[in-house]
This record gives sequence, structure tokens and C-alpha cells, in this order.
Amino acid sequence: MRAPTLHRRVPHGMPVGWGDAVHPVLRQVYAARGVLHPAQAEHRLRHLLAPQSLGGLERAVDLLVEAITGDASIVIAGDYDCDGATGTAVAVRGLRLLGARRVDYVIPNRFVHGYGLSPALVATLDPAPDLIVTVDNGVASLAGVDAARARGIRVIVTDHHLPGERLPAADALVNPNVLEVRACGHGEPACTDCTQSARLNQAFPSRALAGVGVMFYVLLAVRARLRERGAFAGRDEPDLGSLLDLVALGTVADLVPLDFNNRVLVEAGLRRIRAGRACPGIHALVEAGRRSPASVCASDLGYAVGPRLNAAGRLEDMRLGVACLLADDPGQARLLAERLSAINQERRDLQEAMVAEAEAMLGQVGLGALETRTGVTLFEPSWHAGVVGLVASKLKERLHRPVIAFAPADENRPDELRGSARSIPGFHVRDALAAIDARMPGLIERFGGHAMAAGLSLKACDYPRFAEAFDAIARERLDEERLQAVLYTDGELPAGAFTLELARQLRDGGPWGQGFPEPLFDNLFEYAHWRTMGERHWRLDLRDPRDGSVHEAVMFNARATAPPPRMRAVYELAINDWQGRESARLLLRHVEPA
Repeated sequence: MRAPTLHRRVPHGMPVGWGDAVHPVLRQVYAARGVLHPAQAEHRLRHLLAPQSLGGLERAVDLLVEAITGDASIVIAGDYDCDGATGTAVAVRGLRLLGARRVDYVIPNRFVHGYGLSPALVATLDPAPDLIVTVDNGVASLAGVDAARARGIRVIVTDHHLPGERLPAADALVNPNVLEVRACGHGEPACTDCTQSARLNQAFPSRALAGVGVMFYVLLAVRARLRERGAFAGRDEPDLGSLLDLVALGTVADLVPLDFNNRVLVEAGLRRIRAGRACPGIHALVEAGRRSPASVCASDLGYAVGPRLNAAGRLEDMRLGVACLLADDPGQARLLAERLSAINQERRDLQEAMVAEAEAMLGQVGLGALETRTGVTLFEPSWHAGVVGLVASKLKERLHRPVIAFAPADENRPDELRGSARSIPGFHVRDALAAIDARMPGLIERFGGHAMAAGLSLKACDYPRFAEAFDAIARERLDEERLQAVLYTDGELPAGAFTLELARQLRDGGPWGQGFPEPLFDNLFEYAHWRTMGERHWRLDLRDPRDGSVHEAVMFNARATAPPPRMRAVYELAINDWQGRESARLLLRHVEPA
């Protein structure tokens, strides 16, 4: 496919008010992300948005306070990804801190119960609890909520996924992305309470909260209500800040945009980890990922810790991941983290094999034929349903097209397919699935997700028809310009700026992530020396032709057999920590001949 076009980010205005201690390059980086003065980079908890304008919160707090004071039994119904696992741990730990004594949790097995609060999952609850609280799911669980209420169980839905045409008949629903209500389970077309809650969310400034963030906000509001009632008189108020390491991990791993509010949450969690105050499970997972807790950053959570938790939900049972996050004994946490690392290695091997098969399929089709496909779908009967999302992600990066990879739901149901979609900017994949569902009712059995990622189920016999429909909707909504990959950089790094001090400032200037991208620079270099590491990695010494300085660099998973002698390289100014000695190093993201 075509190489990406390099575009340089443009400052949103003139930076003002920065002291000399902040490097001019970092000021430029901030300005290109709309951060023009120091207050916009002050990620302190005192700047956290107040929860009062989050829709549905009042009713949820009423129910939770009633459950805590009445010693009711509460079951947290989580999800099998990192956001769901951390959100479950936050809910269990937080409610116990607030006085709930009978709190348990369930996590669906994707191969047995399906996604979210399904009727199959509700049927496993024996004895029935008094209250179910969903985390990172539930807004699409209409049948599951109905099944729970039929058994006399109250349900609070906390979620952040986009709603469908109808809301579940939950007793309370907290979701910053429920902005309007067309129909709900309480009345037609929509009851007053649901409509009012949706209107409240119009005033909530951040709709980027992850599922774990929504749950944290619920706990903040419950604590405030208990405080008003004098529940903490004569004793210390519970410190919900102790949960922020979990909130940070789930927020980063779920790839929600790191708007200012999410950066506040993530930075607070990172500070806890660096200070040695993380829960034993997160501390063990950071070390299992060969990262230093004392200098951990957001990318470490995204690339080293999150995948270890996600692997359990993909291949086995996410209850193992939640158990690790809830462990209070460091030794037990280490054992669980080691098991999660072993599962993650199995996931990596399986993913590598599946991606190789997918690329072989593309090669058989031929790139000329592929150019005629705008929405790409792939299916292989031997693929694992828990890993198809990672395959779709890899191919989306290579093709710069929306991709959906399918596998059989499980070995006992080869006639049902599970698909995982990954998209590109400009193509809202969940809305695209909704459009297909409206045009061809019954083709898709279930679907849900976000703008950039979604999941769905359909019958195997309907796969060819769906593949054509997905390509058609993609061709309607994506023009040629959108199909050209763009790599944004922060421009050239000045000669003499390749320093360890700047690398540290850039690392600590985040947290960087989705929607607040890590600083990338592009410069012309000549290689003075290079060699391969393993089969696909390069280690290089790059010469800057402006002043002759030479800089150490690495490139992982290089697709070419050798670097060009003279190149334009896009890179991150990173820190190489080798045997306790730090040095600046260029982490190459893209190279092209110059």
C-alpha cells in the first residue's frame, strides 16, 4: 500500500506564560495540541470535573446508598477487557471502602455468555443478588436487564458505549454518551427520567470517560451523599484516590481520548504507581512487563500492562485478571501476574500466526483487486474469536482501510461468526453497522462499539452478503483523501536538541495517548552504521548532516530489508534505560528515502 503522507502539526496559537524550565520544543508540542498556557498542562486532581452534571447519577446514588446502608447483596457485572476488569476492581474495592459488606463480581466468558449482561450471565447468579451494577457494559443489554428484573433484581447500568435506538429498562443508567433518548424500557417513546438524564449529559464537558472512569465518578458521588448523611462522623473518610492506579490503567488501555479530564485521572494514577502506592496487582503487572514502577508512563500501561490483562479475556477467563487486581498479598499478585504473562505470550504467538495468514490471504487476492475494496472483511474458520480484533487492528494499520476480521463464535457454534472491527479517521464504524442493520434487518444479529472499534455477530451463511454491504457503506462514506494515511509530526528537532533532558521533559509532559498523541519529530539523517536485531528489527547510528552529530536509534518490526542510506525518519525522542544508565535514543516509527 501507499506510504503515509507526512504532515506537520500546526500550533493552535502562541504559547504564553511558560517559564524557562520548560523546553521550547515541549512548548511547541503543547501548542500543537491546543495547550497554550501552563494551567492547561496542570493535571491535578483539584481540576477534575465535578460529577453533578453526569446524567443518571442521582438515581444510581440513591440505589447504592440504600444498598450499602441496608446491607444488600451487590454483584458487579464487568466486561472481559482491561477497561472492564479495572472497572470491576474499582467497583468492588470502592464499594467496600464505602461500607458495603456483601459485594461480589461476575465476568462473562465471551465463549459461553457472550458480551455484557446477557440473560445467560444473569442465569448463573445463584442466589440472586439484590442489586447488579454493570461496569463498561449494559447500555445494549436490553434482554439481560429484563432477565434480571424478572428475577426481582435491581440493575444499575454504568457504561460509556454508544447507545442503540432503545435504552434498557434499568433502575438507573449512568453513561456520558447517552445524549438523547428515542425509546426506553420505562415508557414510550421515552420516560421523563431517561430524557432528563440524557439532557444532563449535554452539560457534562467530557464524554471521553472510559467505563472505569464512569464507575469512579459514581463512587465519588456515593461518597459525597454518605458524607452529607454523616456516615463518616468520628472516622476518616474513605480515600477513593487509592483507586486511581486502576482508573489510569483502564483509561489508557481502552484507547479513549485523553482529554484534559482523562489526563488528570491518568496522571494521578501514574503518580501513585511511581510513588510505590499502587495495588499489588498493578505493581506486579508493571514488573512482569519489565517496566520500572518508579518511572512508569502511560505508554507502559498501554503496551506492557494492558495486554497482559486483555489476554486473559481473549483466551481464557478474565476473572483471573480481576483476581490479580483485587489481590492484597504481593506474593499472590506476582503469581497471578506471571500466569497472565504466560497467557499473553500465548496470545502473541497466536496473533502472529493469524496475522501471517491474513496477509497471505491479501497476497492471494492481489493488491490490485484489494484497491477496489474500501471496507475489508476477512474470515478464516480456524481463527480464534478472542484475537480477531488484534488481526483487524494490524491490517487496518497496513491498509489504511476499515477492517473487520471474523472467526467462529466457538467450536460448538461454527455457524455463528464473531467479528471485530477497527476503523480509520472519518469512518464511524459503529454508525456504519447501524446503517447496514437499518437497510438489511436481520443480517447482523448483534453489534455495538465506538467510532474506531466495534464488535458484531452474524450467521456464517450471511458472511458474503455482509462483506458486500460493509464495502458498499465504506465506499459511500470514504473518499480518496480519507484513504490516504497521514502521519502527523511535530516538525524537525533542532540540532543540539537531542538531549536526555529534553527526552525526560517529553516523557513527563504527558500523559500522552489517544487524542493527545505522543510527540513525534521528522528529520533528515544518514546512517553511519546499522545492523539487524533478531529477524525484523534495526539498530542504527544516524548522522545529522547539519552538524555531523551521531545518534543511537532503533526501529522495531521494520518491513524493509535495509534502511536507505539517506532517509527522512519519523521518530520519538525516547529514553534508553540499560542497566540503570539512561541515555537519549531515537525510536523510529517510519523511514523513507530522501
